[in-house]
Amino acid sequence: MGFPMSKTKRFPQLSLEQLDPAAQELGKEILAISSVGLGGPYNVMLRSPVFAQRMKSLLDYLRFNSSISTRINEFAILIQARIWTSQVEWYAHYPLALKAGLAQSVADDLKANIRPRNMQADEAIAYDVCMQMCQNHQISDELFAQAKEILGEQQLVDLIAVTGTYVTVAMLLSLGEEPIPAGKPLPFPEK
Repeated sequence: MGFPMSKTKRFPQLSLEQLDPAAQELGKEILAISSVGLGGPYNVMLRSPVFAQRMKSLLDYLRFNSSISTRINEFAILIQARIWTSQVEWYAHYPLALKAGLAQSVADDLKANIRPRNMQADEAIAYDVCMQMCQNHQISDELFAQAKEILGEQQLVDLIAVTGTYVTVAMLLSLGEEPIPAGKPLPFPEK
């Protein structure tokens, strides 16, 4: 059961100048890497500066230093964007996933809410792990063995970390009803 989204953001957009002096350096770091500036999840996160700093550190690890490839990392983020119908998450990460080498057909199948066809072996494992974890809150012994063989232990742990973290990001975006940039088409048109 979904609730209709309001027409305005729940949290007024913060600017760098509005941040607490202790959070301004964090704001500058965010502006250096974010495709949505201080918008999106950052606008919500910055209401809790200590959380925002720690979350940004986690996001930095997951996006830039994870043991899994950028292609699989971005695919895992898109999986959560699709599950959550997260407009901002999809808007921000779809081009990053394609740039990282995810086939457009795989991303487009996911967007259409079908199991992507023609996935590479590591993509299929990542998809199955992420989906089983979200749907069943666990994975089967068979899938665990396959994932461990294809990804290895650290990559499997990092896959779970990225997919779980981007559930949090999707929830923050939903809480704040954060929009995509003005004038851009919605990835998931509202019905």
